[in-house]
Amino acid sequence: MRRLSMLDDVRCCSLCAAHLPLGPRPILQWHPQARILIAGQAPGLKAHEAGVPFTDASGERLRGWLGLTAEQFYNPQLVAILPMGFCFPGSGKSGDLPPRPECAPAWRQALLQPLKNLQLTLVIGKYAQAWHLPDNKTSLTQTVAAWQQYLPHIIPLPHPSPRNNIWLKRNPWFAEQLLPELKARVNAVLS
Repeated sequence: MRRLSMLDDVRCCSLCAAHLPLGPRPILQWHPQARILIAGQAPGLKAHEAGVPFTDASGERLRGWLGLTAEQFYNPQLVAILPMGFCFPGSGKSGDLPPRPECAPAWRQALLQPLKNLQLTLVIGKYAQAWHLPDNKTSLTQTVAAWQQYLPHIIPLPHPSPRNNIWLKRNPWFAEQLLPELKARVNAVLS
């Protein structure tokens, strides 16, 4: 039963409330049976408003990349969604602010440790990559381009935000090489 109360504890967290423009509203998806982990940045404004992760254009694109229906994606026994920061950090000049630095040290290990059925971790964006690939000192593009070296258990990804359309156009190998392998691995893990 401790696992469920831990999740309740996370959802009641107010550790960085003083720094959050809209107040705390931890948004995550977690179940100890999850087979895929999505390690992202932090919820956006739409996710904060809905209380559900990836409820925006980024989520639609991500589900397309994975080849998952919304029903599969939002099944916590299949997919855990643990961003580096659980609350919307606010907006900056070129998008959302970085995840609050208090969140990951406070909660991440306790939530990752019980996930014994994980077969695939998707690390989205530079903050998640810094945590999950700590020895990697390359740029996001270089890390994603070297995705094959992290197989079979980790696949680094850029953020699926529409703000990254230029990145996607400049890196056609992502759609041509990585996405087919990503869909195949997700399908294999969930089959």
